[in-house]
Amino acid sequence: MKKRFVLAAMLAAAPFVASAAGNGLSYTYVEGGYAQAKINENFDDFGDVDASGGYLKGSFEFSPSFYLFGTYAKASDDETIEPIDGLTVRLEDDFTQAEGGVGYHMAWGENVDFIAEAAYVSLERDVTVTARFQGESDSDSATIDQHGGRAALGVRGGNERAEGWFKVGYLGGSDFDGNFIGTLGGQYKFNPTWGLVGEVEVIDDITRYTAGVRASF
Repeated sequence: MKKRFVLAAMLAAAPFVASAAGNGLSYTYVEGGYAQAKINENFDDFGDVDASGGYLKGSFEFSPSFYLFGTYAKASDDETIEPIDGLTVRLEDDFTQAEGGVGYHMAWGENVDFIAEAAYVSLERDVTVTARFQGESDSDSATIDQHGGRAALGVRGGNERAEGWFKVGYLGGSDFDGNFIGTLGGQYKFNPTWGLVGEVEVIDDITRYTAGVRASF
């Protein structure tokens, strides 16, 4: 249901993106800001995961049609429950995501670009559970390390003041079951260099939000 909703939202945004006048799109930039990840997951009594942190992202156009890009993000969640009197259980969840790849863009007009991307993706999750009862404590930890690839197609368009983009992709590989990805984002530009950006990405039961500042060159 969530996947269908994201795809419908992307299609609904297409006329707005295509109607923007001018272009002003840059594929060379650096970006950073706040990141949040929500995971629909019930881990005993802890409920869903709501992790927050930061991210860095960059892109470099090395030819008229191709660019390199990369992302690094870290987020964490810390939950404590008391299932019975005297027993305290603490769950620490740390996430690290790294991505690097190459993209292609082609003009569909003077205000819209078609984009295609392929990237290597690394996801690491460190989980630590600590139980404390009557002054004594014990802890256990586990690490989930996943690697794979992402491919996506999309549209990016805008003008000198604002732009938007949406992408539909697939994440798969030996460590991933294979999931479709929907991404919707936008930027408001103060001037040709600086702008505010926001993005939401949905992968199965994971929803990722980012908000930050971008410097374009």
